[in-house]
Amino acid sequence: MAKTAASVWENCLSFIEDNIAPQAYKTWFEPIKAVKLTDNSLSIQVPSKFFYEWLEEHYVKLLKVSLTRAIGENAKLVYIIQMENSQNGNQPYTEKIPSSQRGQLDSQEVDVPLKNKDPELKNPFVIPGIRNMKIDSQLNSNYSFDNFLEGDSNRLARSAGMAVANKPGGTSFNPLLIFGGVGLGKTHLAHAIGVEVKDKYPEKTVLYISAEKFVQQYIDSVKKNNRNDFIHFYQIIDVLIVDDIQFLSGKAGSQDVFFHIFNHLHQNGKQVILTSDKAPVDMQDIEQRLLSRFKWGLSAELQQPDFDTRVSIIRSKLYRDGVEMPEEIIEFLANNIKTNIRELEGAIISLIAHSSFNRKEITLELSKKIVDNYVKNTKREVSIEYIQKVVSDYFQMDVETLQSKTRKRHIVQARQIAMFFAKKMTKASLASIGNQIGKRDHATVLHACKTVDNLSSTDKQFKKFVEDLDKKLTV
Repeated sequence: MAKTAASVWENCLSFIEDNIAPQAYKTWFEPIKAVKLTDNSLSIQVPSKFFYEWLEEHYVKLLKVSLTRAIGENAKLVYIIQMENSQNGNQPYTEKIPSSQRGQLDSQEVDVPLKNKDPELKNPFVIPGIRNMKIDSQLNSNYSFDNFLEGDSNRLARSAGMAVANKPGGTSFNPLLIFGGVGLGKTHLAHAIGVEVKDKYPEKTVLYISAEKFVQQYIDSVKKNNRNDFIHFYQIIDVLIVDDIQFLSGKAGSQDVFFHIFNHLHQNGKQVILTSDKAPVDMQDIEQRLLSRFKWGLSAELQQPDFDTRVSIIRSKLYRDGVEMPEEIIEFLANNIKTNIRELEGAIISLIAHSSFNRKEITLELSKKIVDNYVKNTKREVSIEYIQKVVSDYFQMDVETLQSKTRKRHIVQARQIAMFFAKKMTKASLASIGNQIGKRDHATVLHACKTVDNLSSTDKQFKKFVEDLDKKLTV
């Protein structure tokens, strides 16, 4: 039976598959097509110049042995690179390029467009060539799990991130999509995962990239006619982190290329981590086939941090900067800057700077001026959560005791005062106030407010309690 290009290449593949890892075989040999067989010369088509360079660098000896077994000692190999050319289609132009591996295979020819005479690959990060290429992860080592404080608002996302970092590509959280509003720590967590992976698995290739930069690289690859190189560069990444993936919205070309990159990475057990300012279901102008893949793994939301988490963030920041601050000011900041961790840390930095440069003590008055720069509404509504904390601290008890069912007089009075201020200082309904303060009903809250009014006019000590707390809550 006469040999054909397909039969010779099948013979080679059988040998190659037995001598390399399954994942490497799937990535670098399954996409190759046998084109023609002339005497002892086999022509194979590879998807891109990047692909050809990689084979030359890593698998030329294996190719030599397999081809020699299939054809004989005088075996020759011809690479045909499939190039994209918007003006000329895929018309091949034959040009011989001296092989860096000459002597290992007798000769190689590479079909490339004439204008691409430089055999050096230009990858998206302008790293010269791919031989011995080390990809800069683009990670910020200052963002770690150690300084990403856990709270109810981020526990799921942080825990999932830790699981991914411990076993990238080996959990059901693939992709891991972290979403939430501005300044809640999405980028911090994404970097922390990458930093942890690099620490645990130094041999893995990790890359952090913003979606905006990814789009620009894709546009450049189209202009330079090396879209396939661009795709194959990203397909060798072990852990790909793309920040602000919603930036792909409305960009059909970038979505298409990312779709192919994503599929390849996912199918080969590589880890994909994405961040977004919204959940997949709320993303606009993103193709459904891409959205469906975003939903394959876990979508974890970063919510606004609660009061205790905000206090922990402030204390951690102060500790790292070696600064001490009165507890009442810490709680004031935590109560008044609620929606954005970035703004909270910015307020702390501004407060420390004002105090240091002006040689002024950090006071509540100074804190109020700083906070006014970060919060538009200076007449802020305090939260029921914060009111309970302030009242509990004032009466030297914890919030759980305040909310408990006990009928001890001093605890009951503290609870009634908390309900009184909740009604006075928030827009919450009586039912909501009662539910948050020990799961009482609205009648209990109404009774508490009347009791506080009555005792304030008849009991001097009780009146002082209310006045003290009013000052603490209205500063």
